Amino acid sequence: MVKKKELKQRAIYVYPPAEIAERWKILADQAGTSISKFVVEHTENSLKLNSDDYRTRTNIIEENSRLHEALQEKEKRNHHLELLVEKLEEDLRLYRSKLFTDESFTGIRTYDRKLVEMLREPGPHTSQSILARLGVKPAEVEAIKAVSKQLENLEAYGLLRSTGRGWMWTE
Repeated sequence: MVKKKELKQRAIYVYPPAEIAERWKILADQAGTSISKFVVEHTENSLKLNSDDYRTRTNIIEENSRLHEALQEKEKRNHHLELLVEKLEEDLRLYRSKLFTDESFTGIRTYDRKLVEMLREPGPHTSQSILARLGVKPAEVEAIKAVSKQLENLEAYGLLRSTGRGWMWTE
């Protein structure tokens, strides 16, 4: 709390004409500040106009508005790019899943590197956790079949075993 003596030492009395005083009060109300803060701010703005690094409140508000609009545009663009990446990953999973779901395929099948690396981590891995970590959605039936086929093949080769708690890598 400000003491009366300190307040008197800081006080400066200004007696503008009545119409100017009334205009200042209206502008202070519109700015949402007290008349005292309004006068101090505008006086400081006037005194610092010649300084190179000084920016007025209005300039700062305008710059903030421009930056906010730019940020919204970037967020919108980022969202679109994320959707595109998600779609491309889904298409890639579908393409790779055809290697394991197409019974007539002949040739070398490439196993999903993320799947193998995940399975080599210690501990059991449930089918749900495997699908979730690979980013396979429940609606992607072909991708689910492909992962299941890969798990079955790895088990047939003796690299993987199915336990009651999930799939485990065998060394």
